[in-house]
Parts: sequence; structure tokens; C-alpha cells
Amino acid sequence: MFLTDFRKEFYEVVVNQRVLLLVAADVDALCTCKILQALFHCDHVQYTLVPVSGWQELETAFLEHKDQFQYFVLINCGANIDLLDVLQSEEDAIFFVCDTHRPINLVNVYNETQIKLLVKQDDDLEIPAYDDVFREEEEEEEDSGHESDGSEPSGKRRRFEEDIMERTMKRRQRREWEARRQEILFDYEQYEYHGTSSAMVMFDLAWLMSKDLNDMLWWSIIGLTDQWVQDKITQMKYVTDVGTLQRHVSRHNHRNGDEENSLSIDCMRIAFEYDLCLALYQHWSLYESLCNTSYTSASFKLWSVQGQKKLQEFLADMGLPLKQVKQKFNSMDISLKENLREMIEESANKFGMKDLRVQTFSIHFGFKHKFLASDMVHAVAALMENTEKDDSGTDNFIKALDSLSRSNLDKLHQGLELAKKQLCAIQQTVASCICTNLVINQGPFLYCYLMEGTPDVKLFSKPMSLRLLSKYLLRSFICSTKNKRCRLLPMVMAAPMDLEQGTVIMVGIPPHTESSDKKNFFGRAFEKAAENTNSHILYNHFETSSKYAALFLCVFICLCVLCRCGEPVNLTTLPLQR
Repeated sequence: MFLTDFRKEFYEVVVNQRVLLLVAADVDALCTCKILQALFHCDHVQYTLVPVSGWQELETAFLEHKDQFQYFVLINCGANIDLLDVLQSEEDAIFFVCDTHRPINLVNVYNETQIKLLVKQDDDLEIPAYDDVFREEEEEEEDSGHESDGSEPSGKRRRFEEDIMERTMKRRQRREWEARRQEILFDYEQYEYHGTSSAMVMFDLAWLMSKDLNDMLWWSIIGLTDQWVQDKITQMKYVTDVGTLQRHVSRHNHRNGDEENSLSIDCMRIAFEYDLCLALYQHWSLYESLCNTSYTSASFKLWSVQGQKKLQEFLADMGLPLKQVKQKFNSMDISLKENLREMIEESANKFGMKDLRVQTFSIHFGFKHKFLASDMVHAVAALMENTEKDDSGTDNFIKALDSLSRSNLDKLHQGLELAKKQLCAIQQTVASCICTNLVINQGPFLYCYLMEGTPDVKLFSKPMSLRLLSKYLLRSFICSTKNKRCRLLPMVMAAPMDLEQGTVIMVGIPPHTESSDKKNFFGRAFEKAAENTNSHILYNHFETSSKYAALFLCVFICLCVLCRCGEPVNLTTLPLQR
């Protein structure tokens, strides 16, 4: 059931209860969790936080805690499955679900007692009508006892024949309704996509209760930026939501004439900016940022000698000495940095790179520390999927959550360093895949498989990292190929997951086009392929465009057949096992 008054129907219900928070392992979910934690701390709400990376962990966490709690809050998980069927909960359990995953499961939509959906109603949900998809079973009358023995009166025989015709008509109507229902469900469920950031939804609640703080606003900005960095929403949706947050930024961060002189080392200020789409450039060198940003790397074709020369020409066109661009950005001459954004944008236009600047937000902590929202997204995601140490997923989750607090800048800087290594690994892998022709055109889609022994392959056993690699590789491949049709093709990518179990992780991403609606169509195809190869699917991630597969070759071949036969496809992250 959709809630209309979040304050009355959600917050005032849980404020005097013990609550279990079940939080997915993505940046937007962490930001939502931070906002809700701040609200709970303000009102002394008792809660337990449990991170969950997939459906198995969600079921396990619920089983462990179901006897201790009646109220459960699910963040970025639970909306797109039949939650009550999966968890097998008691009838008195209440689930509040704040989730960006779409489409929302229709059982959750029409359950009015246990499932409470915290979803922004402005989103285009396209929910089918109840009567079109749900129908109470009608008891079929037994035919026995109504047989005519030839001696019945004509009136009774006539009523019997009318009864037979009526039941035949009902069966026909039932079949027609079932066929129409299947068509409606297919249209509704065939694509996976994302709605408004959960962090923005939770910030709206804080604002309505007049409890919104600048920290909460910053977390909601990071949540939105995560959707943009991960390519989950359209550019139009991003710009619209940026405009909404910009009004809150102006309200929270207005500056009077004396404020410049009253800034303290503990101050926090958020600002709206048109900044460069260069990854981590303020914490890196400009040269390394240009080399490891997807857009510039693909545009210059930096995997080739000619591409490296083109980058040198680009820097020369701006009049930037190589010595300056290769040192840390903070160490560059101030005279060069003053008009750097305008210089880069002007030269980028000459080299065919448009839209190198984007609407975004930055934050200042005291006098020294400045971060862009995209910097935060990369850092937090890198901490969450860190493979350098053998820490558990829960440990990484807590570190990533802590890095969002301004009191833990050391953890944030650690995340930035991990993010740099991740971006370098991605670009090196992209260059290797293109130079060794690992990207294969399968007709209906592009395909790439990272072999065992590939450098940094362990990093790409994580869903967010592999999805980011897939996105970068698809953009670069489009720039490298002369086949124009490839611009319209989606991509399937796989990497080793668990060598002992023989599993791989698969992701599918839609075609890279400016007009893309960001709807993912691989999930359904993956499920169909697994079904046709008798592979068992484990729903171990909340994204349906990623999966783990044991019988990878069989699943892949079947996927080719399905695509050629025109079967629908959807984007998902799941495990497949024999």
C-alpha cells in the first residue's frame, strides 16, 4: 500500500517502537540510512541496523530478528518482490519499504495491512488496476449429479443446458481474463528501472517535520548523485531533482555580508556548481583524471598511441604545461586554476566533447576540505566494495557508512584513494579488452568475459564495480568501432565470482544512447536462459540485471537464442548455480 502522509502513517507509528533497519549495500541506501538514523537519534527511537547485500541475507536477517521486532524498515530492498511470500512473516509484522527499484511488486502495492510503501507519488509508476491482475477464485460446481438420464422433464433439462452454457461462458471469460492479465503483467514487469532517490524521499520527510539539517541535505545530494554516477536515471530526471535540492541548498546555506568573516574551522557549507565531469580531479592530478574518466578516455581513445597524442594536443590547446597537469590539482598554479573550467570546456568543444560540465553540488568542511558530490559517491562505493583486505561485507558497510560523517574525514580520504585505484583498474581493463578484441558482437548484444588471471579480476567480482566497468567499456567500444549498429546494442559482461564453486557474476546494461530511458531489459532474459538450461537461480542481489551463473556457457548460448527469437530482456544481478 502506498502511504500518502509519511509523517503520520510512518514516522509517528515507529517513533515509540523498536525498529529493525534492513539496509541494502548501495550508496543511496547508506545516505537514506544516515538521514533516518539522525531522525531516530533526535527522537530517541530504539533501532537495530542490519546491512543486507542480497535476498539471502535479507531472509537470514529477518529470521534472526523476527521474534524481537514487529516493525521493519527496508531501505532499497523489498519493493520489487512479493515480500510476504519471500519472508514468510507473521500476520502482525509491519514492513515499511523505501526502495528505488521498479517495477514495484503488485502484491506489495495492493496489500493494505502489512506492506507500507514510502514511494514518491510523482514517479511514473503505471500501476495496473486491481481487477485487471487479481481475481478471487470462483468455486466450480461439480458436474456430477447433474447428468440427464433421458427421463427428466423438459423444463429441468432446459435449466441444465442453460447451466452448462453459463459455466462454459464463464470458463471462456476466465481464459480471456487470464490472457489479458498475462499481457498486462508482461508489459508492467518486463523492464527494470529506478525511481526517485530514497535519500531524497527521506529528506522530504525530515523537511516536512521541520527536522532537516544541512548534513541530511548533503546526504540526499549524495544519494541523487549516486543514481547519476551509476547511470540509473535519465539526465532529465537528474536535472529536475537537482533543481529541487538546489532550493533547499539556498535555504540552508544563504550567506549574509558578515558571514565570510565568521567562518569557523567547524563550519559546513554546501554550494551549487556547474563543475567538470572529471572523476576526482580535485583530489588527483588533472592528467590522471582526464586519463581515467570514462567520457574523456573514450573520446580520446587513450588505449591507442594516436589517442595519447590527441590528449597532448588537447593540453597544448589549453596552454597547460605538462608539469602542471601531472602534479596534484591542489599544487597547480593558482593563475592556471582560476579559469581552468572555462579553458577545458572551450578546448573540449574543439575536440568534439560537449557537455563536459554538469550541474552538481560541493561541500566545504572548514577552511580546507572541499568535496564534490561525485567524489563522495566514488569514495563510499569503493569502501563498500573494498577487496584489498579480507574484511566482511558488514565491516565494509560500516566503514562506508562512517565515511559519510564529517567527523570521519580520514575514512573518506581512504575511500578516495581506493576509488582512484578502482578507476585506474577499470581503464586498464577497458584498454586491454579493446586491444585484445575481447568485446564480441553477438548480433543482438555485445558480450565480454573477463578470464581468470585478468589483473584486478577480484575487484570485478563485486556488482557495482563490474557494472561501472561495463558502462565504461561500452562507451569506449562504441568510440573504437566503425560499426554504427553497435551504438544501439546492449552489453552483457561476466567475470569470475567464486573459483571453487565455479560461479561467475553477470551484468547486462542497456544501449549507450543520449535518449536512453535507463530501463534495463536483461533480468527477464537471464531468468529465461537459466530456466531453459535447468540452472538454479539464487537471488543474491537486489538488482535484477546482475546474476551469478555456474553453467555460464549454457546460459550464455541460451541467451543468444532468446535474443534472436525476440524474447524480452531485463537488467539484473543474480547468482546462478547448478
